[in-house]
Amino acid sequence: MRVPLSWLKEYVDVTLPLSELTERLTLAGLEVAAVETIGLPGADLPWDPERIRVGEVVEVKPHPDADRLVLAVVRYGEDDYETCVTGAPNLFPYLGKGRVSVKVAFAMEGARLWDPYAEKPRVMKLKKTKIRGVPSRAMVCSERELGLSDEHEGILILPDDAPVGAPLADYLGDVVLDLDLTPNLARCFSVIGVAREVAALTGQPLRLPSLEVPMEGEPAADQVAIEIEDPDLCARYIGMVIRDVTIGPSPFWMQRRLQMAGMRPINNLVDITNYVMLEWGQPLHAFDYDKLAERAEGGKPTIIVRPARPGERMTTLDGIDRELTPDDLLICDTAGPVAIAGVMGGLETEVTETTRNILLEAANFNFISIRRTSRRLKLPSESSARFGRGVHPAMARRGALRAAGFFHRLAGGAVAQGMVDAYPAPPEPVVLTLTPTEVRRVLGISLTLDELSDILTRLEFDCHVEGDTLRVTAPDHRLDVTCTADLLEEVARIYGYDRLPATLMADRLPPQRSNRDLALEERARDLLVEAGLQEVITYRLTTPEREALLLPPDVPREELPYVHIANPISAERTVMRRSLLASVLDVAAANLRFRDRLALFEIGKVFIPVEGEPLPEEPRRLAVLLTGPREPLHWAGSDREPMDFFDLKGVVEALVEGLHLPDVAYVPTEHPSFHPGRVAQLTVDGEPMGVFGELHPLVVENFDMPPRPVLAADLDLEALLAKVPETYRVTPLSRYPAVRQDIAVVVDEEVPAAEVQRVIEQAGGKLLRRVQLFDVYRGEQIGEGKKSLAYALTFQADDRTLTDHDANRLRDKIVRRLEATLGATLRT
Repeated sequence: MRVPLSWLKEYVDVTLPLSELTERLTLAGLEVAAVETIGLPGADLPWDPERIRVGEVVEVKPHPDADRLVLAVVRYGEDDYETCVTGAPNLFPYLGKGRVSVKVAFAMEGARLWDPYAEKPRVMKLKKTKIRGVPSRAMVCSERELGLSDEHEGILILPDDAPVGAPLADYLGDVVLDLDLTPNLARCFSVIGVAREVAALTGQPLRLPSLEVPMEGEPAADQVAIEIEDPDLCARYIGMVIRDVTIGPSPFWMQRRLQMAGMRPINNLVDITNYVMLEWGQPLHAFDYDKLAERAEGGKPTIIVRPARPGERMTTLDGIDRELTPDDLLICDTAGPVAIAGVMGGLETEVTETTRNILLEAANFNFISIRRTSRRLKLPSESSARFGRGVHPAMARRGALRAAGFFHRLAGGAVAQGMVDAYPAPPEPVVLTLTPTEVRRVLGISLTLDELSDILTRLEFDCHVEGDTLRVTAPDHRLDVTCTADLLEEVARIYGYDRLPATLMADRLPPQRSNRDLALEERARDLLVEAGLQEVITYRLTTPEREALLLPPDVPREELPYVHIANPISAERTVMRRSLLASVLDVAAANLRFRDRLALFEIGKVFIPVEGEPLPEEPRRLAVLLTGPREPLHWAGSDREPMDFFDLKGVVEALVEGLHLPDVAYVPTEHPSFHPGRVAQLTVDGEPMGVFGELHPLVVENFDMPPRPVLAADLDLEALLAKVPETYRVTPLSRYPAVRQDIAVVVDEEVPAAEVQRVIEQAGGKLLRRVQLFDVYRGEQIGEGKKSLAYALTFQADDRTLTDHDANRLRDKIVRRLEATLGATLRT
């Protein structure tokens, strides 16, 4: 929100230095993000008061040697005249007219101005020169040369009452406060709203503009009717009829204020509605009344506020034919839509240069509806920004009367008697109570009832003392005050957050209760980080189409239920996710443009709808992703072979071992998202916990990732952590040496290595401390359909040193068990 200081001073006397004013506003919650100085000291290019002044063009003569140039005779003092050469097209109408009076911005030799022809901002210094043979040491300035705007088609024409010879900085110099307002400060999205805050902070009186409007002719109620179908979507709708308006440029002061506030002047009708919106915070819209009457076939137009019907369309002011949905609120007449409420008007009833009679709309719409429509149609505007934050219905009448007064004074319009005000359910005043005891308890300050009343009265609250309680009625422009806590916030803001005392808490902090689930989740994080992975955190919102990419294109896609967002923040965030893996793959795809190796994991909730239940299940899941070389690039050399299934299996093993999970198994399985033959299921106590393996190449392609192995795991962390034992046994290290024996056994190709290891561990008993597979061989020496698995067996006892005889006996027992159970043969 940009607030020109000169505009602000129209409603409240600003007696504080600028630095103190910005600090007081920021401490009160209205953060001043920037201060823009125009023409005054401190600006990027201040206007020299001696060399840049208000001038008066008194005569325009032809240039002796150029048809596109003229000689402007400028008076810039009592008897000070200068002739300058200019090509400004807006001076040509005065050529040969004799004595004229055109007030301009006049710069003399030595003045520093912005170069209007430079691609980047560049300062130029005005020097004496000859232009087509005529000496010139001064110039009349355009807005671009002064840094006011990018306008350079002609020179800046000042109002007739501009004082000749006065420094331009004194006349046009200004300061603009750029406020970064949070959504709860909707009341401050107007100059008067900010003026209210300044008045409360400084104790200066607030001066509100007059809302008196001369009215005449036929009553407005005889010229237009208004119907509201759903008061929840439109709380209030006011219509006023203004006839015989004349369209033209708005006055200089209004154009100047609009420009400083960040809006482009267009014509008096449009500028008036924009000006009142910036002044009061109430968006307005003007319809061409005659076009509405024509659509009503000569009868009285009827404005109907209703939701759009399925398949309904309309063409907006930007010329785009838009498809509407029942979530969109429309302004209609009996012939169809004429505007999208609070967002944009319709082309068929727009105000044009030929408009003579207008219907002025001042309404109050549901902020959720306006925000949703604005986002869906990608039509952000100053109006939708204000409606989307919330505007009190009481502001509609003030905005309508203020605009009607301007239409009368600045466009010559005749305002019809009265207004048509559809206001089905005016809200009841908000009445609250406040006591000094409550203020002291929450804020830690002692204020009397009179002091509390003074603070709140400065904010336009109506206060009455009743015993030891203050009865407070909120002003009708405040939507945000609903409870006593809101009053306490107002007291703290105006009293000053910086003045609140720093005191110790009245009680000790309660002891923190341990949460086993959170502790185990954090332990899982630590284990994954220790394994070399980085944690990522992604949005919980996605789209069904994005998660469908987890399947190859040739796999039929099942229609899965999702938790849908009623008011999505964007088209890419419409449902709650069912899987973490798609989001992690999106992160990987974005990062692989800048690096060749990734090792990521995410722990988070997914959202699974339950039929017949109002809320979904929210289990915690774990997603892991590995891709790229096995080791990072290093000057001493590194393993640049790509990571494979067993690297991922090692990560999963580190996790389950660190959590001390019992009876863990890795079972070959099939899954459409994974590469056939390179995917396994993790089970604990015989229960499935998820899958891991190499992703299907077509899934990798779906996510626009390079064609390389991508390893991923999708595990049910909720179920995994539920299997973590409350206690587990820790065995001290043995003091006796270990004995290692190697064996190689030949088994059928379809026998999993995990099954072989399970049999070895059962046969080895307590003295077998470790089993490690270190070689797999397939070839002619062992025959087709066979494979050789070589294991390193480590034996150790806690009470003695094992001999070779002990180790050989255990080794032979293991071989016999393998032969009997799996049909294995010892390879020699």
